[in-house]
Amino acid sequence: MLYPTKTALVIRNDLATWQKVNIAAFLSGGLVHRFPEMAGEPYRDADATLYTPLIREPVFVYGAEAETMRRTYERARNRDLSFAIYTEPLFKTTNDIDNRASVAACKREALDLVGLGFHAERKIIDKLVNGLKFLA
Repeated sequence: MLYPTKTALVIRNDLATWQKVNIAAFLSGGLVHRFPEMAGEPYRDADATLYTPLIREPVFVYGAEAETMRRTYERARNRDLSFAIYTEPLFKTTNDIDNRASVAACKREALDLVGLGFHAERKIIDKLVNGLKFLA
């Protein structure tokens, strides 16, 4: 099935594996909160045990260098998209209040972006991630 929307994460290439995976989880959670239609229906096994829903469509994960992260961020802002961010200082905080305070302390152009999460019409996402390679 081809969905009319697409979900893409862009994560800085030079991070440790645990950081990349952590960023992907945080960004995905933020996107599902903002776009609840991303969640599918609950799962049920043959014994009638219920499980939580999963994201209903594939999530494409791309890698990028810092400069490309900034370019992708600006492309999204220029399109007035609502999107998720993850910044380098968030690796040093331990709770949501401090996370939000860390971001609030930075001007937009000073954000040290390490992760971006997008969900929008397929064509819009394709334009945002044009030229990026899947994260290795």
